[in-house]
Amino acid sequence: MTEKSEHNRHEEGAVREPSHRPVVLSLLSVIAVMVTIVIYSPELYNLFCKVTGYGGTTQRVEASSGIILDEKITIKFDATIAPALNWEFKPVERQVTAHIGETVIVNYRAKNLSDREIVGSASYNVTPEIAGSYFNKIECFCFTEQKLAAGEEILMPVSFYVDPEIVEDKTGRRVKEITLSYVFYEKKKSVKAALLKK
Repeated sequence: MTEKSEHNRHEEGAVREPSHRPVVLSLLSVIAVMVTIVIYSPELYNLFCKVTGYGGTTQRVEASSGIILDEKITIKFDATIAPALNWEFKPVERQVTAHIGETVIVNYRAKNLSDREIVGSASYNVTPEIAGSYFNKIECFCFTEQKLAAGEEILMPVSFYVDPEIVEDKTGRRVKEITLSYVFYEKKKSVKAALLKK
């Protein structure tokens, strides 16, 4: 047997080392997806809640309902201030009873008790959670930030209706009372905005 054929026989019998490249690429892809989910999770969660009404997130609509039912529903109003916000914030009326589908306008009152201008932002939901899918806001102070000068007091309207489709929902039709809750907190200036001013 020649030296050349002996060398070829050794090469054929040699076990190839497995390539780790596909495993490494797969792991890097998984890590990239996880980082993306972490970065965008608040936005994705908020979008999910707005679309589904999950967690009592209300719906935003452009116009009033075209249908008003004879059935009535009671809406209660709740207001909370984050500990760091030196405001007074409360509903003008504690509750209203309206026809399902009827457009209702109520007001909340806010007053800046501090000696400086403060920008506030409100988060909101309704209970029971099932009502979130049927509670439609047309206008709301919660859609934008609210800027109050030192000592300033304002009325902030909310325009809404309860979608008549709630009576077609097996669970929703048992809802006779909905609580609309707001939490106001101070909107801190972003680092980017602060840097732009310099």
